Amino acid sequence: MSEENLTLAEVHEVADPMRVIQEKLRACMQCGTCTGSCANSFAMDYTPRQLWRMVQLGLTDELFNSKTFSLCSSCYYCTLRCPRGLPLTETIHALKQLAVAKGIAEKKGARFYQTFLDTVRRYGRVREMELMARYFMIMKSPMLPLSFTPLGMRLMIKGKVSPEMPKFFGPGKMDAIFRKVKELEASS
Repeated sequence: MSEENLTLAEVHEVADPMRVIQEKLRACMQCGTCTGSCANSFAMDYTPRQLWRMVQLGLTDELFNSKTFSLCSSCYYCTLRCPRGLPLTETIHALKQLAVAKGIAEKKGARFYQTFLDTVRRYGRVREMELMARYFMIMKSPMLPLSFTPLGMRLMIKGKVSPEMPKFFGPGKMDAIFRKVKELEASS
């Protein structure tokens, strides 16, 4: 398997995955289009352009500990607007996988994602109150819900989140689809 022809999903299979990721970003000319396109850049400690430069320079400690790394919402807007056509969103996915594989990144994101999928599997949509209640239980941190209280109150006041009580049990409406996906993943 030639390393230059690897897809970013296959990066974890090589001896030096960071080098492969750096190679995918070698053509980045630091134009800043990704930063100008990013809806979350206002909350990041490094702009997306700076993040890609850190990747090019191999600054993994700064990279994996930055807010930028965890605030990417994978909207693909940076990828769509990149004048060089670089796979930026795929690259951030590969970086996140690398960070988890190396034990660098916390597994909060993976736990949240699994909780999200469980809620979708159960109801066919996201039930925000149940999602957050389940996530807080999984995290086993009594102070974590308190840090989200102001945000939760604002969302409820604006009608974005319903204060209905979560239902923790019941048949999954999407179970058949999720089973089929697992079958397909197992066969490939």
